[in-house]
Amino acid sequence: MTSSILFVCLGNICRSPLVAAVARRRFADAGLSVAVDSCGTGGWHVGQGADPRSIRVAEEAGYSLLDHRVRQLTADDFSRFEAILAMDDDNLALLRERSPADDNARVSLFLDAARLDRHVPPIVPDPYYEDLDAFRHVLKLAEQGVDGLIGRLRRGESLAASSRSAAR
Repeated sequence: MTSSILFVCLGNICRSPLVAAVARRRFADAGLSVAVDSCGTGGWHVGQGADPRSIRVAEEAGYSLLDHRVRQLTADDFSRFEAILAMDDDNLALLRERSPADDNARVSLFLDAARLDRHVPPIVPDPYYEDLDAFRHVLKLAEQGVDGLIGRLRRGESLAASSRSAAR
């Protein structure tokens, strides 16, 4: 069973920290021991906290992002995490460019790994330039996606890249 997951978006201030907060709590509630972290492919916000709108939406749903500090993807992440899940195609492409060739199977889209086939394309849209409702939509996708991961983990399935992510 997968014991560590890294969620990745562009700046690590909106999507990936929100998904990680949902995953930490829901994995614990499900009795799953899975280490969770998040990062960004870009380094603009390193050391800062999450976007205030992500914090607000998380708090409204009972999650906390107050301790989150932005960090950028490192080469060590490819050896530290069993699954590396991107929020969108651009970040998936960057992860594949930066990952050692033998690690590409561990890199996938988050919603693909969750097997949420109804989301086509299977991306978590970046809410940064949008209103609060866009952040609430990201939270809904995070909860649905994490529930999908829980189902797969309980069945003992690998979170390795799906055929759809591999073809992207």
